[in-house]
Amino acid sequence: QVQLVESGGGLVQPGGSLRLSCAAAGSIFSILHMAWYRQAPGNQRELVATITVGSSTDYTDSVKGRFTISRDNAKNTVYLQMNSLKPEDTAVYYCNGRRNVGLGRYVDYWGQGTQVTVSS
Repeated sequence: QVQLVESGGGLVQPGGSLRLSCAAAGSIFSILHMAWYRQAPGNQRELVATITVGSSTDYTDSVKGRFTISRDNAKNTVYLQMNSLKPEDTAVYYCNGRRNVGLGRYVDYWGQGTQVTVSS
């Protein structure tokens, strides 16, 4: 089992920055594909950024050029650096870890979420 704990959320003004962290308890972090999702009130959960085991990254269009996902396998931690924040980035941000168990199947692990509010 893997436990994921997010931190780093808070209130920030438009144009500001935040860095989210997600620490994984467990010994299999290095074989997990990691991702950040977000969910705003009344909306479905949205995939924001992904980073593979090999550190390849991908982003949803609305955050490209502003957000950066990274991982530190030595610290069992994945980060989301968020710059030039906009009010529409306001949401609960969730950390996700995905383990490939073969035959096209995956096991997903989720953190509890951290609130990010962008407002003046």
